[in-house]
Amino acid sequence: MLGNFTYHNPCAVHFGPDALDCLAPELANYGKNVVLIYGGGSIKKSGLYDKIVAIIESSGKTLTEIPGVMSNPTVEKLREGVEIARNANADLLLAVGGGSVIDYSKAVSISVHCDDDPWEKYYKRFEDVDDDLQIVPVGNVLTMSGTGSEMNGGSVITSHSEKLKIGHTFGWRVIPKFSIVNPEYTFTVPDYQVRAGMFDAFNHITEQYFSGSDDSTSDYIAEGLMRSLVHSSRIVMKNPTDYEARSNVSWICTWALNTFIGCGKPQDWEIHMIGQAIGGVTNATHGMTLSAVTLPYYRMVMPYGLTKFVRFAENVWDVDPTGKTDAQIAEEGMQRFEAWMDEMGAVKHVSELGLTPQMFDDVIAGTFLLDGGYKKLTPDDVRQILVESE
Repeated sequence: MLGNFTYHNPCAVHFGPDALDCLAPELANYGKNVVLIYGGGSIKKSGLYDKIVAIIESSGKTLTEIPGVMSNPTVEKLREGVEIARNANADLLLAVGGGSVIDYSKAVSISVHCDDDPWEKYYKRFEDVDDDLQIVPVGNVLTMSGTGSEMNGGSVITSHSEKLKIGHTFGWRVIPKFSIVNPEYTFTVPDYQVRAGMFDAFNHITEQYFSGSDDSTSDYIAEGLMRSLVHSSRIVMKNPTDYEARSNVSWICTWALNTFIGCGKPQDWEIHMIGQAIGGVTNATHGMTLSAVTLPYYRMVMPYGLTKFVRFAENVWDVDPTGKTDAQIAEEGMQRFEAWMDEMGAVKHVSELGLTPQMFDDVIAGTFLLDGGYKKLTPDDVRQILVESE
């Protein structure tokens, strides 16, 4: 383990079929004004909305709502939510949904008492939250696994007019205070979104795994999470209501991005930068924007981090190294990874996302080039990846 680090995560996770029983005790820790934030109304169809409203009202809270949070939440929706939360004198933001709803709620939480425009301050200028800023706490009831937003400080917002989708990972004060995770709530999520969420989680792990060269405990944990996700994903794809498999997937997704497996490591995140830029142009599903560029990206950087790719092949995909060069072992690992992606129905071509070569310049302009991985890309490298993923 290299360097110095502090691991601090204040989120209390209530996990399991009876997790919603913990909502009332959690609400007792906050003031009277609760703002309920959710998406397109699926929680009303499932009956979850009525259960949560009943708990809020029986807890003696005043309820205000921000409905209609979309996938890839927008700048305009953020500004709308900030005004609603301000007018409600919000004491708690309760997000009910998947990663987009929780991301959005965190963006609102740091903007209610901030005088600056949140898009300009946090996403365009990439400033951190001021130390003395009052942050409205966030709690959540998770209904879709994948992003890990339920236990981290990340938030992604999109500006369609600027063709930008930008994520910002804030400090521990922005992490949700509690998260209620009942894997049964994920049973009704559309199949495409389930598969996208599982790939998103896998990529969260590899973004942290494919970096560094030391003997890091974090990498051993990452390998276990990846193996478990591959195993459980296959069960979920055959039987979406298998509770054991869905519970494993939900728990893996949470731990894939709660900062734990990134401790003591540099981190890559370039696939996310390209994927988010694609999302800013196309508004495509996040997990599939990642899968579309994963293979050409990893094959591009593999020679620079060959040792780790060999380890990935052997420890995650059980490649037998006998009689093979390191390059051959690593490539066989990529082939087995690709075969699992095919099982998952993961998108492998950007054209499937509606991205055309005429849009490549916008994607390249919207891609942040980071230096935590095995190779720092150039704009020409990004173009090559897009071309190879057509």
